[in-house]
Amino acid sequence: MAGERVMSRTLSLAARVEQYLAERRRLGFDLRTMRYGLESLVKHVRRSRQRGALTIEVMAAWARQARQGAGTNATWARKLRLLRPFTRWLQQFEPATEVPDESIFGPIPGRVAPHIYRDDELVALLEAAGRIGPPSSPRGTVMQTLFGLLACTGMRISEALALVDADVDLKSGVLTIRQSKFGKSRLVPLHPTATAALQRYRRERDRYVRSTPETPLFIGSRGQRLGQPLGDHQVHLIFDQLRRQLGWVGRGAHGMPRIHDMRHSFAVRRLLLWHQQGVDLDQRMLALSTYLGHAKVSNTYWYVTAVPELMSIVGKRFEQFADPWVGLDEDGNE
Repeated sequence: MAGERVMSRTLSLAARVEQYLAERRRLGFDLRTMRYGLESLVKHVRRSRQRGALTIEVMAAWARQARQGAGTNATWARKLRLLRPFTRWLQQFEPATEVPDESIFGPIPGRVAPHIYRDDELVALLEAAGRIGPPSSPRGTVMQTLFGLLACTGMRISEALALVDADVDLKSGVLTIRQSKFGKSRLVPLHPTATAALQRYRRERDRYVRSTPETPLFIGSRGQRLGQPLGDHQVHLIFDQLRRQLGWVGRGAHGMPRIHDMRHSFAVRRLLLWHQQGVDLDQRMLALSTYLGHAKVSNTYWYVTAVPELMSIVGKRFEQFADPWVGLDEDGNE
């Protein structure tokens, strides 16, 4: 009898989640992250056999289930923030529903310094990914190509996993990112070496699946998942396994290196390269912002203050601005 009450409560929460998401979609919101989080909460409630209204205790326990590493207060605080709109909405049906606030895990910090990958780290990651077995599976090739594409384009993991063959024009060397974050679409030109790598990968992938315009670029490789879209959760599990295997130590403020840090690393390396080439960074910022799919160019400028290598460039420029003789020889020449 108690089990029936628990199941009834869980189904009721699941129904409320669907009702909430449907209402928000009608208002034009893109709710992929919200949907994933709320569905995860429903599963947690089911596992924990929670009865009655949602409580802070239950939601905090759910938030502590970090996807990567041991988790931090900042990570947990961000997960709880995701629940606030839903719990406030739910109170109209269940007044006893509690709404989480900053008193649980503290305020959410601003953006902090990422882990910037060195060349040798990326090479080691791709080599380790390529060795993932079994030999009769495309798994190693899939993961090696996925991580390589993220590193050389700065794409979001969600964007790469959403690609289908119709989005990949290897003749022109261009990817089409459709309805990405903030509901925008964009074109991502590829370096010729990246185009060649994707051509090799697709030939290998097509040994396991029949290619159509709607075939996922990156496919699952096990059992019934073979040929189906590769899942975000599986990618993070494999990345965590490889990260531990390689013995990486985080140099950023997130604890351990993350997949998303490949995106940060791409942006920083591009800015450093432009500086070495003598290119005016301010003139190129808008192009980089568009390429990365940033909503505002200020999000791209954030890297300048977040990374020591770029901050050093800013410092030297300020010295020259403050003292016009800095960098000149005794005759006044640069």
